[in-house]
Amino acid sequence: MVSPSPSSSAAVDASAAADSPDPSRRAAVALVAVLAALTAVAPLATDMYVPGLPALGHTLGASGSAVQLTMTAFLAGLVVGQLLIGPLSDGLGRRRLLLAGAAGFVFFSLVCAVAPGIGVLTGARFLQGVTGAAGMVLARAVLTDRFHGPDLPRHFAVLSQIMGVAPIAAPVLGGAILTVSTWRAVFVVLAVMGGLLLLAVLRKVPESLPPERRHTGGVASTFRAMGALLSRRTFMGYVLVLAFVSAALFTYISGSSFVFENLHGVSATTYSLIFATNAFAMLIAGAAFSRLAGRTRLNNLLVAGVAVAAVGALLQVLLVLIVGETLAGTWITLFVTAGGIGMVFPSTMSIGQTLGRSAPGAASALLGGLQFLFGALAAPLVGLFGEDSSLPMALIMLIAVVAAGVALVGLARPWEGRGEPSAAA
Repeated sequence: MVSPSPSSSAAVDASAAADSPDPSRRAAVALVAVLAALTAVAPLATDMYVPGLPALGHTLGASGSAVQLTMTAFLAGLVVGQLLIGPLSDGLGRRRLLLAGAAGFVFFSLVCAVAPGIGVLTGARFLQGVTGAAGMVLARAVLTDRFHGPDLPRHFAVLSQIMGVAPIAAPVLGGAILTVSTWRAVFVVLAVMGGLLLLAVLRKVPESLPPERRHTGGVASTFRAMGALLSRRTFMGYVLVLAFVSAALFTYISGSSFVFENLHGVSATTYSLIFATNAFAMLIAGAAFSRLAGRTRLNNLLVAGVAVAAVGALLQVLLVLIVGETLAGTWITLFVTAGGIGMVFPSTMSIGQTLGRSAPGAASALLGGLQFLFGALAAPLVGLFGEDSSLPMALIMLIAVVAAGVALVGLARPWEGRGEPSAAA
């Protein structure tokens, strides 16, 4: 037998490197781009039809509360979908569930578009949320499968930035559609987006969880893995930090238009500028996180994010109590709070997914599911405490951020340094 020459050995090594599960830079960029788009679909589907809600109610002969229920149904679907699809993907793999989720999202978006009544629309919105959740929960799981070390938090920063931009872009895009068509066209556009994402997944998202790394023992085994994560104090500490901070963000999203337009008398256009400026704070924070993640402990960045958000929320309450209602004061303090939240999101996602690397789908389900659950529960609270002051919004945001701080100190205990990604992870 002839021994291989050094050159042939090098060729074999190069070939093996090419077959490595780590993607090339170009493939990695394409993969992250598709995953970011998948993450954006749910926020877009949540808010794109909001400008058309009055017309929707008129067309279907539904009351305002019945129309609002269609949004609640979608958010409930997002929570249920993440909690179901995430653990299932640890046993079945990611790709087939991503494809099924994208196809289902297209179908139920079209059902929404042709819904003859509010009952059908509400049911379709719930199922649209369940299928749309696949992209969100599996995007995080795929990132955890494919990337390690400092790359992981940098990519999670991209997903977090998308989550900050999409809610702003959604009503603007929806309003543009309504200038040329009806609310039904919004759901047709969402179906088209889902179809394009289905093609993108087919072409750019290979299976990231090979059979030998999947959980065996069927569905029961995958949900036992979720139960094991629920029993881990440190992991659940980071999950609750993300959930409570999300509650503060949803409180801001649901209450800020009332505060700025009704109390401070700004126009809808000016409010959009204010909202975009505060979202820009989240983008800046995400970009800073991405640059610092490879040089600074993620737990330190998380502590800084919670502290900044808490300072902003506290200043907002104090300004209302001491100075009174001021446009500049409210805007500035919310900008600070949004910046802190923009640092918390990628930190908790990166640390949480690293701690849950043995079951990335289940970890992603708990992080995303409780994030939207707490957000959905907090969003309607502002309206329950009257409409003559911004204090209810400010107090609810402060309480939520303080609760996040309690979870951080009491459960996550960042000084222990758990969940720091490493190249060897």
